[in-house]
Amino acid sequence: MASALMVLAPHAAHLPLWVTLLCGATLAWRAALTVLGRRLPPGRYLIPLAAASMAGILASYDTVLGKDAGVAMLVLLVAFKMLEMHARRDLFVVIFLCFFLVLTNFFYSQGFFTALLMLASIALLLTAQLSFQLTGAVPPLRRRLAMAARMLALAAPLAAAAFVLFPRVGAPLWGIPDAASSGKTGLSDTMAPGQFASLAQSEDVAFRVKFEGAPPPQPQLYWRGPVLGDYDGRIWTRVRPPPRPPRPQPLSIAVDGAPVRYQVTQEASNTRWLFALELPQALPALADRPVILTPELEIQAGAPLAERVRYDLVSYVRFDLQAGSALANPAQWLLLPYGRNPRALADGERLRREPDPAGRVAAVLGRFAADGFSYTLQPPLLSGPDAVDDFLYGSRAGFCEHYAGAFVFLMRAAGVPARVVTGYQGGELNPVDGYLTVRQSDAHAWAEVWLQGRGWVRVDPTAAVSPARVQRSVARTTSGPAPFGIEGLQGLLQPDPDSLLGRLRYALAAAGNGWNQWVLNYTPQRQQELVERLRRFSFDWRNATLLAAGTLVLLAWAKLLRRRRDDPVDALYSALCRRLGQLGLARAPDEGPSAYAARIGAAGLAPESGTAAAEFLRRYSAYRYGVRPDGGAAASRLLPILKQLLSRVR
Repeated sequence: MASALMVLAPHAAHLPLWVTLLCGATLAWRAALTVLGRRLPPGRYLIPLAAASMAGILASYDTVLGKDAGVAMLVLLVAFKMLEMHARRDLFVVIFLCFFLVLTNFFYSQGFFTALLMLASIALLLTAQLSFQLTGAVPPLRRRLAMAARMLALAAPLAAAAFVLFPRVGAPLWGIPDAASSGKTGLSDTMAPGQFASLAQSEDVAFRVKFEGAPPPQPQLYWRGPVLGDYDGRIWTRVRPPPRPPRPQPLSIAVDGAPVRYQVTQEASNTRWLFALELPQALPALADRPVILTPELEIQAGAPLAERVRYDLVSYVRFDLQAGSALANPAQWLLLPYGRNPRALADGERLRREPDPAGRVAAVLGRFAADGFSYTLQPPLLSGPDAVDDFLYGSRAGFCEHYAGAFVFLMRAAGVPARVVTGYQGGELNPVDGYLTVRQSDAHAWAEVWLQGRGWVRVDPTAAVSPARVQRSVARTTSGPAPFGIEGLQGLLQPDPDSLLGRLRYALAAAGNGWNQWVLNYTPQRQQELVERLRRFSFDWRNATLLAAGTLVLLAWAKLLRRRRDDPVDALYSALCRRLGQLGLARAPDEGPSAYAARIGAAGLAPESGTAAAEFLRRYSAYRYGVRPDGGAAASRLLPILKQLLSRVR
């Protein structure tokens, strides 16, 4: 029951509540019957219960087939089978159903801790299977657990070799785990008030980054995503391409400083966006799909990312974009919805009195910094037709999307081409493995304005209100209600990095990331690269010689260990069998000591030899198959007696 509970418990996260409660009640019923020594219920109670449960599965999933409905049925069947274990075959049925349910847990999560829990579940299932296969004296639980652990240890090398070398398919079997539907989508190609504030409360990982060398400072970590240029008064969206797009013009880009080299491991998102540190030198390469670059320098994959992907990039954090040429179509970056936000429009007209567009930018940023604006994860709801006016002249409290949207609106009203850029800002560096983790809580929106002679310039209005936002993560620059209403729990969930809990958190995160990098991201392409390296390795005669010598050393070491572990009592028994074989009484392969002794007694050996052989076999049988409470002491006392008896067999 304990091993079954370990397998069934993780399914509670995705099963309907009634299935979890019914399963728990059934297991509690079975436990009570065991403790009280009562009989199991008759089948007339279980059959209606099972039929009603199957009807409930049909009502919950509209089918009894498929992944989710099938897993729910198996969970209930395991629980019900606990009430019907009348024979040993019923125990086998429960054990094997639980082994299959171990697999189904990976349909929903393939994380490092899920793997550890399932490994422990398999060890406990093997212990249970060993327990009801033993007869006579049953070893203590600790010894049975050790036996199961040894079985797993013996299977581990074969499993590892099969994992590494068995040909891998391009997609998971049965199309699962369905990372595209279960993964967090994160950023989309639209922006509305409140969207980023909800993302900022999610600790789900968006992607991880491994830099060659030290990472850039936190204020330079802007991960570019969708660029938004159309505004309908409520929602910002991407600019729609014209029906007949003009001939693309080459972008004028000038870079400065040393490049930053890094590798991104991006989680499944079911979107096409690939995130890169501004400004990438070239497009990343994906093995199974093309990658394109839009005129707004957005990087898109040719198909939605339904699984984790990894790509290498080189970026420059200091650059000039379209600085030496005129803007191709400035009108599309100046469009505003008609009749919306009249006060902001009037403010923009007044800003035009400043002849220098850079001065207009500085004026708006100064207003954000000095006029009582605040940065909060819980801004007031802005649902009216003039949301920008309500924010600028009413609430003055918002998140990054409020400031970026209002800033771009004011810039366009002031005649400065501007657009909203969304993506992620910052990240948390893990000192254990050196990976920078960018979470959904790091989702961010900023602005770009086009200035003559400087090109597109990044402007982050949020930094004018909350400079700490671009210096640290959102979680450490905003305050919210205590988790579950318990003061002090925030320190446990987000401990100080230098504390014991903080170091433990980094170590666990590094272990999970290592699992993702080396196990879950072991793609067919990486397997092919490994096989190619092994092929090249095998053709090097020096490596082949070293491998052969190492194999011989391992074989000699194994034989030496085997000799040390040979039981001297068994060695004497083998010597007796060989001597009797020389006398024409060879032991049959399926003949035990007792049957062997009976046949020898009727074979007509010399009286002294027959008596000595029979006594030898009787003592050996008692030693090998009887209870030995004193362990190795019995063998040390038995050895001289057996040697003496063996010497009398002639």
